[in-house]
Amino acid sequence: MTTAFDPVDLAGTPLRNRVVMAPMTRSRAPGRVPTELMAEYYAQRASAGLIISEGIQPTPEGQGYPDTPGLHFAEQVAAWRRVTDAVHAAGGRIFAQLMHAGRIGHPSVLADLPGDLHPVAPSAVAAAGQLYTAEGLKDYPEPRELTGAQVRQVIEGFAAAARNAVEAGFDGVELHGANGYLIHQFLAPGTNRRTDEWGGSVDDRVRFAVEAVKAVAAAVGAERTALRISPGNPFNDIDEPDPLPAYTALVAELDPLGLAYLHVLEASPEVRDVTTQLRKQYSGTLVLNPATDGPTDHGVLTLVEDGTADLLSFGALFLANPDLPARLAAGGPYNEPDRATLYGGDHRGYTDYPTL
Repeated sequence: MTTAFDPVDLAGTPLRNRVVMAPMTRSRAPGRVPTELMAEYYAQRASAGLIISEGIQPTPEGQGYPDTPGLHFAEQVAAWRRVTDAVHAAGGRIFAQLMHAGRIGHPSVLADLPGDLHPVAPSAVAAAGQLYTAEGLKDYPEPRELTGAQVRQVIEGFAAAARNAVEAGFDGVELHGANGYLIHQFLAPGTNRRTDEWGGSVDDRVRFAVEAVKAVAAAVGAERTALRISPGNPFNDIDEPDPLPAYTALVAELDPLGLAYLHVLEASPEVRDVTTQLRKQYSGTLVLNPATDGPTDHGVLTLVEDGTADLLSFGALFLANPDLPARLAAGGPYNEPDRATLYGGDHRGYTDYPTL
């Protein structure tokens, strides 16, 4: 019987176990450049089978939040190399998550960058809610609708950032197609009201995700390319009342590509049926960020044993427990995450969580 603690080959990348550190924005990259403290943070968690980095903007306008890192200029590439070297020295593996926030952002976050930058999206539909900025909470603005030519430029931006990620020493890249960010905005009918080749029918709404994945795979290899999705996730004002048709169409396009993995985030227990359907349809490696009854629900480990997933990813639990695989194997105990220090700040609530 396969367990979460067994090694696995991830399209040629050997992993020591099947416990994955999920991507988590921490907003600790002033000037959009990774720091030595970030290298320490990730290296502390290198006992994971795989680390997936925090969301990294592939292009300047893809930034959604203050103090998030990028992979679009040389200083960032060099700084990320220090992070990946630290993880590899500790015996770990790390993928870069490329996250274009789309309409989830604000011009004030981009104000110090050259050019007239503004959040963009498939359609000019503002998200409900507010964003924390250096100037306080601000309503999400109406985004600029991407032209067809600009859509192609964004796709090339993903590919260029993927090349930078490999140059920076990452073992691969994961495109963020979940949680209401740009790729998810193309998939969802409420945020994608286009009538051209990039919107309308299910096949056209999934086109952006497919083309972005194909472009990254062409740039760095399919074995180094992955995609994260969250079917039916309402986060960031997304409305997907019937997600299954779009995601089965998407997976049908992805399955022949030979990707490193498909990463499914369950926003609630109600979408397990969707996960089960996608698991049956997808012949490659599936990483699951499962909906649980609590942060220390050990029942989730059986999801590897029963074949629901090949690997399991954990977010806040890994944030607070740098040695999470050992704690899962021992049945705990677990540190509780300090919610006050999740975003921004110094080492407190970042690199000072104790190990067993």
